[in-house]
Amino acid sequence: MSFSVARVTDWMPDIAIPATDGSMVNPRTLNGLAVYIVYPYTGRPGVPDPPMWDDIPGAHGSTPQLRAYSKRYDDFRTLRTRVFGLSFQDNVWQREFVDRNALRFALLSDQQRQWSTHLSLLTFKAGAQEFLRRRTLVVSDGKIVFVRDVIDEPHTDADHLLAWLGVNAG
Repeated sequence: MSFSVARVTDWMPDIAIPATDGSMVNPRTLNGLAVYIVYPYTGRPGVPDPPMWDDIPGAHGSTPQLRAYSKRYDDFRTLRTRVFGLSFQDNVWQREFVDRNALRFALLSDQQRQWSTHLSLLTFKAGAQEFLRRRTLVVSDGKIVFVRDVIDEPHTDADHLLAWLGVNAG
């Protein structure tokens, strides 16, 4: 596990990765504000969670977190802020999740670990698989301007970010 993490003033990678809407997203070329919800894993009905998932602090909560962002999506758009989710899961898995949950924003697949390596994002293991630790990044014109590391209640993350953006955006 790496202990070096993305920091305010770090630049996002100049690398495009696939999004569930069929586009490729390069955060260095996006103008304006964007929120990147870094999450470990989204489950699927009928598919067991990774081994020992229930015993890992902070592992659960991706579905309510992403649904909360989708519910508040218009508020982010009012603040002219794009929203993306980011995990190691492949784009096919992510697309099923987006469709099943009617998410209003795209999820990004860092399956090749390009962004996470560039940003030295923290990970954890469940069984033999590696997962991203939950955090939220606010990026302005490709530069990280805010990092929310402690997300004890993922379903409230969107509210916290909207409050921060309301005070600091503009």
